[in-house]
Amino acid sequence: MICISLGRTRHSSMMEEHQALAEKGAELVELRVDFMRKRPDLGRLLKDRPTPVLVTCRRRSDRGRWFGTEDQRLTLLREAIIAGAEYVDLEEDVAKSIRRYGKTKRIISYHNFEETPIDLYDIHRRMTQCDPDIIKIVTMANTPADNVRILEMVSAAKIPTVGFCMGEMGTVSRILCGRFGSPFTYASFSREREMAPGQLSYAEVRNLYRFPRIDRNTRIFGVIGDPIAQSKSPLIHNAAYRKLGLNAVYIPLRIPADVLQESLREYERLGIEGFSVTIPHKEGVLQFASQIDAETDIMGAANTLYRRDGQWHATNTDAPAAIESLQAALKKSGGIPDLTGRKVLMLGCGGVSRAIGHSLVRKGAAVTLTNRSRERGRQLAAELGCQFTSWENRGAETCEILINCTPLGMHPNLDETPFEQHWLNDTTLVFDTIYNPEQTLLLKQARERGCPTLGGMDMFIGQAALQFELFTGHQAPRDYMEETLRRANSAARTIVNPAAGKDD
Repeated sequence: MICISLGRTRHSSMMEEHQALAEKGAELVELRVDFMRKRPDLGRLLKDRPTPVLVTCRRRSDRGRWFGTEDQRLTLLREAIIAGAEYVDLEEDVAKSIRRYGKTKRIISYHNFEETPIDLYDIHRRMTQCDPDIIKIVTMANTPADNVRILEMVSAAKIPTVGFCMGEMGTVSRILCGRFGSPFTYASFSREREMAPGQLSYAEVRNLYRFPRIDRNTRIFGVIGDPIAQSKSPLIHNAAYRKLGLNAVYIPLRIPADVLQESLREYERLGIEGFSVTIPHKEGVLQFASQIDAETDIMGAANTLYRRDGQWHATNTDAPAAIESLQAALKKSGGIPDLTGRKVLMLGCGGVSRAIGHSLVRKGAAVTLTNRSRERGRQLAAELGCQFTSWENRGAETCEILINCTPLGMHPNLDETPFEQHWLNDTTLVFDTIYNPEQTLLLKQARERGCPTLGGMDMFIGQAALQFELFTGHQAPRDYMEETLRRANSAARTIVNPAAGKDD
């Protein structure tokens, strides 16, 4: 079950949005009455309520907005119980001063906005002495391991326990807490109205991650990186699970580079079966894998970890997806899809460029690499056995194929390009591996110049589809994944610029 937190300053707004949530299928709504400008009229809020409610009045010392005295706050909580609210939230230190009455269930809560304490089990044991129906423990995740500790506590609890971590690093526990026994998770009315750090919206929790369907048999996959919030991988993988009716969930997992190995070991304890891998972990994950396929070993970078027969396997689906997309684009533009002898200028030297570069060299392409950091660029060029040119001289290079593997032009920096328009030859195929936005400034200027172009969408969908098949054993619904991503990108553009698309 999902509990949607609702905080408004006026009674009418609170009631209107409560009704709107009920119409969207909400089963439980938290009324954050501490947000109200005037003293809350609980009789008015609870009369004819369209869903069961949880009444919460959080004091300022607990990051709430209650403006009155503590005695007034406790009186208000007692009124909620007398009025028959389905649930009332009571902090651990005041719970024993408010007696049980009627059918109202008591949620005894503990919040820590700084850390996830090492004594979680002691805190939980102490809270069992406060006559709870449900215990709620919410803490800040400072490391990925904090999520594992709190979920294992939830799983071991004898009394129903809501437990998860806050912050971007805590997303995994917000989504998976139900799988480990939590009676519900919390969500906000919308992304713009989060009540706690890292809180997801009701739409995300219900539709994207399908929280109500997650159970102990749900298979878990995810994408690791830092940062990770911008990743579209959860969108298309979860859409594919939904399309095929698979009991699986795919979640974003922020892991800082300096704790990669220990975090992956911790996440094994949650039963995660596969990871998509993005910046900055494509090289580091090789140390974690027991089995590395030959091509990935040569590349020195992987974008996929999957578990088979108790062992972790590393592979790279970027390379085959990129080569397939390139060959299709060459054929579409009237050329021969053979890459042998083709002069290629590749911008950047990260994990994607390493994977594509190795594949191009093996295909017989004449690759020249350039990078803003000269030392790193020279190192990768030496590894690939290809030419290197300085970033300052990149415009002087002639090429048949230009490939951008840098983040220049990626959302939200839409006015950036890694290659000036006047450097382009009108016969050059311009391939931008960025997929968000789908049409980068580099691609727009290339088309104006008359160049054939290839965006990152095909490669992104291609590599994700290969991952999907390795993870699940099912053929990926590629067209549906692409359609889902295009709709999401279109919706995002409309939100940023409401007039966009009206003349198309």
